[in-house]
Amino acid sequence: MASKKVSALHIQDRGIAPKVMLELLDHLLLPRLIEEKMLSLLRQGRISKWFSGMGQEAISVGCAAALQPEEFILPMHRNLGVFTTRGIDLTRLFAQFQGKATGFTQGHDRSFHFGTMEHHIVGMISHLGPQLGIADGIALASKNRKEGKATLVFTGDGATSEGDFHEALNVASVWSLPVIFCIESNHWGLSTPSTQQFRCAQFIDKAIGYGIPAEDAIRVDGNDILAVYEAVKKAAASIRKAPRPILLEFDTFRRRGHEEASGTKYYPEGLIESWEARDPVDAYIAFLQKEGHVDASYVEGRKEAIKKNIAAALKAAEAQPDVEANAAGEVERLFRKETPEYREPSGETEEKRFIDAISEALALAMERHDNLVLMGQDIGAYGGVFKVTDGFTERFGEDRVRNTPLCESAIVGTGLGLSIAGMKAMVEMQFADFVTCGFNQIVNNLAKLHWRWGQHADVVVRMPTGAGVAAGPFHSQSNEAWFFHVPGLMIAYPAFPEDAKGLLASAFDTANPVLFFEHKALYRSLSGAVPTNDYSLPFGKARLFGIPEAAVIITYGMGVHWALEEAERCRNEGLGEIGVVDLRTLAPIDWDTVFDAAKRAGRVLVLHEDNLTGGIGAELTARIQSACFSHLDAPVERVASLDTPVPFAPTLEADYLPKERLPKALNRLLAF
Repeated sequence: MASKKVSALHIQDRGIAPKVMLELLDHLLLPRLIEEKMLSLLRQGRISKWFSGMGQEAISVGCAAALQPEEFILPMHRNLGVFTTRGIDLTRLFAQFQGKATGFTQGHDRSFHFGTMEHHIVGMISHLGPQLGIADGIALASKNRKEGKATLVFTGDGATSEGDFHEALNVASVWSLPVIFCIESNHWGLSTPSTQQFRCAQFIDKAIGYGIPAEDAIRVDGNDILAVYEAVKKAAASIRKAPRPILLEFDTFRRRGHEEASGTKYYPEGLIESWEARDPVDAYIAFLQKEGHVDASYVEGRKEAIKKNIAAALKAAEAQPDVEANAAGEVERLFRKETPEYREPSGETEEKRFIDAISEALALAMERHDNLVLMGQDIGAYGGVFKVTDGFTERFGEDRVRNTPLCESAIVGTGLGLSIAGMKAMVEMQFADFVTCGFNQIVNNLAKLHWRWGQHADVVVRMPTGAGVAAGPFHSQSNEAWFFHVPGLMIAYPAFPEDAKGLLASAFDTANPVLFFEHKALYRSLSGAVPTNDYSLPFGKARLFGIPEAAVIITYGMGVHWALEEAERCRNEGLGEIGVVDLRTLAPIDWDTVFDAAKRAGRVLVLHEDNLTGGIGAELTARIQSACFSHLDAPVERVASLDTPVPFAPTLEADYLPKERLPKALNRLLAF
């Protein structure tokens, strides 16, 4: 596919109205002339980086012009024409390129790494593939609401090798989602020719593997603006009536480097020149002149007018002040600011198991938020492996309670797409261990979206976690610390049924991304008095048990129950009153309660089930010793699991967990 043999470009009259064809000319000229200016600015050092779409403008422009304005487009690096065709203000666009405060990300992300809900554009991240799953979610929202809208998403040669490509196409096909998957087949992934990326002759050959019929897998000359426009217009009209995915492969070529610093020395000699002869702008102008729609003076007049607009917008953008750093403001950007109204627990309670409290909270959230969609493996008629959603399909319907294929990345992306389209989503990880397959979507999309361009990520990811059930190293991990390190995520880890119900309610009431950890060993072993009403509990409010007199244990999850046993032992043995702080949420942490208890007790033990090294206990210990040093009577003690994977055999697992080491550590702390 890297051959120098390139066929000539012949644009044909497709019966498109002359007025539309002239509009397409303006849409083609604008990104080309912007790019020529940006390349000049790059050489002058006035912008820092540029990803060229020169020679590929017909794809971006044709796709954007063919869709309805309210239909979402998810572009990539080289889709400047999508943004300009959607009518984005050029001054703000240029401010974005220069990292100014008036740009779409206010200097927090570069070039086209942004979205704008006003223009129904969702920007990419550098990992390329994840946006395909987001398109699935936007399309699912449209389908559930019976809106009859298409969603269009771009990807390129290299990204089709990623698992996200397979996952997103598979989900879209299984769920009959109205997504147009557009592959810009430019024959190279940075410097790697496509012959080293895949063995099929063309991308549309992949369609049959996803159940996409031949008539919905279409190869288009990506340099022919009218062919692109017609193909997308037909595809969109079709899937608005009969929702399903359509795969469009646009044959084109990237004439400049992956980005300007990369260069093009890896291209065979003569290849660039052969594609320059197929330039989409020049060819379209020649077609319009041949058909008598324009003459040379008309074209030059349009170019001059567009150049003036570009120059004026660029001058206005450069006049904008540089963005000012504000540490407090940076932290504030992480989350949507609206705080949900909390509903107080009622006095009436009912004895419930931990798992039943989770299930009840989930059902109440489905009733409270009629736009909430639940997704996960086997959560439908089967009710999930732990039966949390047993009976939900009959109660809420298959549109809102969805069995998913085994594809965590695409499903987390789908959840984000639902949120972008104004809905709410829950994704159940069958086991918290399996979140590794969706890790990128969580830490790079969910966590950073609001900070990057102000769009919220209204997604709850439920995480059955923890050891003690002889499930071995891949069904027992405590992986909350992986996400604790990532700014932009909220994390809950309740230890009691009443907290599980109230915190899960708040997780669904906030529009921010929440990871909700549920210790599966507590599901059916622990019961408690749970208020019967639909109440909610605030994040960032720890609970103190007992009196932090002789010492205090700071912990969460299963550790709370181990700590309470130790507090009782110390009381019975006359060793003094031991307070226990149940953190309940890990992001945010209630530092006021932690520091107050530490100062009152003077002796602090930090306990968690996760491995010792790099665990959340390390951060707790460091901050306590920094903030409370003068009040401490002993160094902070840490107790955690061994720095090994979780073993399977019960005897090995018991030795791995910190419970048996806790009494000695507490005695040592008290004796210091």
